[in-house]
Amino acid sequence: MPLNRRKFLEKSAVTGAGVALAGAVSAPGAQAAEAKRGAKRYAFTVLGTTDLHGNVFNWDYFTDKEFDDKDHNDVGLAKVSTLVSRVRAEKGRRNTLLIDAGDTIQGTQLSYYYAKVDPITAKGGPVHPMAQAMNAMGYDAAALGNHEFNYGIPVLRKFEQQCDFPLLGANALDAKTLRPAFAPYSMHRLRTPHGRDVKVAVLGLTNPGIAIWDKANVQGKMTFPALEEQAAKWVPKLRSMGADVVIVSAHSGSSGTSSYGDQLPYIENAAALVAEQVPGIDAILVGHAHTEIPEYFVTNKKTGKQVVLSEPLKWGQRLTLFDFELVFEKGCWKVEKVGAKVLNSNMVEEDPKITKLLSDEHEKVVAYVNQVIGTNAAEMTSAEAPYKDVPIIDLINHIQADTVKQALAGTEHASLPVLSQAACFSRSARIPAGEVTIRDVAGLYVFENTLEARLMTGAQMKAYLEFSANYFVQTAPDAAVDPAKLTNANGTPDYNYDVVSGLSYEIDIAKPAGSRVTGVTFEGQPLADDAKFVFAVNNYRANGGGNFPHVAAAQMVWSNSDEIRNTMIAWVKAKGAIDPAAFAGVDWKLTRNGTPVF
Repeated sequence: MPLNRRKFLEKSAVTGAGVALAGAVSAPGAQAAEAKRGAKRYAFTVLGTTDLHGNVFNWDYFTDKEFDDKDHNDVGLAKVSTLVSRVRAEKGRRNTLLIDAGDTIQGTQLSYYYAKVDPITAKGGPVHPMAQAMNAMGYDAAALGNHEFNYGIPVLRKFEQQCDFPLLGANALDAKTLRPAFAPYSMHRLRTPHGRDVKVAVLGLTNPGIAIWDKANVQGKMTFPALEEQAAKWVPKLRSMGADVVIVSAHSGSSGTSSYGDQLPYIENAAALVAEQVPGIDAILVGHAHTEIPEYFVTNKKTGKQVVLSEPLKWGQRLTLFDFELVFEKGCWKVEKVGAKVLNSNMVEEDPKITKLLSDEHEKVVAYVNQVIGTNAAEMTSAEAPYKDVPIIDLINHIQADTVKQALAGTEHASLPVLSQAACFSRSARIPAGEVTIRDVAGLYVFENTLEARLMTGAQMKAYLEFSANYFVQTAPDAAVDPAKLTNANGTPDYNYDVVSGLSYEIDIAKPAGSRVTGVTFEGQPLADDAKFVFAVNNYRANGGGNFPHVAAAQMVWSNSDEIRNTMIAWVKAKGAIDPAAFAGVDWKLTRNGTPVF
């Protein structure tokens, strides 16, 4: 849907006026500085979150208990709300703005429930819990994340309608008109005691990878050019409109790298490049990469000016604070100083205003995920999955291969053998012996990936396995083996180590990366380079996520819009019982000079 310029300008004016009405006197610190130096000064703070991924409560719906990790982080907007309230009390409510950098409506069973089970798009449907919480907290703007598109554009548009703040995406364009499909920016007025308001522009930028990762939802409808290109277009416009301060909210990491290689001409993690290349930006709220960067300065190549970047940790674990100090010179406000820091949400209690607001929604989802859907003959866990062939990963591959075989029955590809890939998404996944719930199965596949079938050759599968084996740290034949130090070489995450079912192979971790995979066989025979297979693969991987070789260019013969975890839940429901003896086996193992590591 192309943007209606008149409506957008009206909406921007309303947004600005709303913030202006909330404007107030300057912070006490700024007043003291003014009195001391005799200059007109004003200080304000921009608070930022990112990658909330459907987390309202400090709760893990996959384990059915309070969230915890090895660092004892907490999650959720209820915690963030307490931090926000404290900062507003300290700085003055009207001297703050609250923004987000995207990936809001996907990631927990709470967000899934209101997209699929009790969808917000239904006639008379509910208001999304994330919209309710963010509205209650008084967000001023949010950038679009790539995961906003996972459930399709109708769900995103409905969420947009339910938010009291704009969803921004200057580089999310209508595919036909090439005009912004969402508001590119929002303008906010902060009142000062000096007669002249401070105009703060927030420019939203999203991730070009949407074109790959959510191709099925956006192809022919929207296009996503480079962040640098669109920032260079919009920042001068915002300055010409009188913006005293320009903040970019970018759903894009700062590393300058792309997981999809050269499949797109645009950089996935381009936030630092935007700071470096585009003059006129004061600060960038960074998202997407799920890393914590309290404060990071990038020098703009054209002006020599320092631009501050900050990325708060995902899921509401941190809150970024950009503290601005302005001085009034030559008839306008100038940024004199800006710094950033993060606050840890585990230092505070949940805001009862938020928990009370959404307690009913929370209880509905808890009841939903605890529905019993079948039984399991023997307990399966993923604790050793990163370095051993374990039944719980075999289950994913078994269901995926079975699903693809059934889908291709009666087609020209029905006679081809089906291989499947799966990764360990959570080292704490567990399917107990006895009764199995939706939560047990969903906890095994925590991403909203969908399933595809691609045609691959034996040679391509060998290259795929070799690339996957980069995950392991090279370990000498006589060195002690510590499983905790064996994996994640060069920062490779667990979800980028794929196990392939249907083949047998060994990974020699004594050898350097690129020459580790040996003894690859299919049905007991050495794998022929020209052998043909159907490969059951998730859409993230098939569309270039992780930059695995060959698969993105391979012919697609089938795809499904249903999440893999839903497919798994439906499979368990239909079977009524899981028996690892029916599908589990040791098809791959780690070796050193031919000797098994475990």
